[in-house]
Amino acid sequence: MDLKEIQNLIKFVAKSGTSEVKLETDDFKITIKTGSGDSMTTVVQQTAVPMQQAAPAPHEAAPVQVQIAAPVVSEDSKYITVKSPIIGTFYRRPSPDKPLFAEVGQTISEGDVLCVIEAMKLFNEIESEISGKIVKILVDDATPVEFDQPLFLVDPS
Repeated sequence: MDLKEIQNLIKFVAKSGTSEVKLETDDFKITIKTGSGDSMTTVVQQTAVPMQQAAPAPHEAAPVQVQIAAPVVSEDSKYITVKSPIIGTFYRRPSPDKPLFAEVGQTISEGDVLCVIEAMKLFNEIESEISGKIVKILVDDATPVEFDQPLFLVDPS
């Protein structure tokens, strides 16, 4: 993610009125928090190639602070992240009266359906590309997801 994309994300969050947004990829973590008043803080933790100190994004009324932090090694690093292949709405079950596709602690195999993502009135089944045990579900049911957003943490061992 380059500086322009980060600036666009900051603008989007400021307009949306949300209080906190977290975005994690293999290369970095971004947390954008809006506090009381018009202030907004953005924390970027780069884990691959360090970025240079970035200038604040131009904003009408909200000053923005971008901080680059040192790489953070987490205990989640041994897990494989299943990410969203599309933008849409995340659902954990095929319909409200059906059981969940996957739960924390469940052992999954390659090809098992983990969830569905609704995009433009089409329900796309998201299948596992790995076998393992689901350690954490990172998205709440019936919430919007972005492309490449982490959905599940899977322990492949």
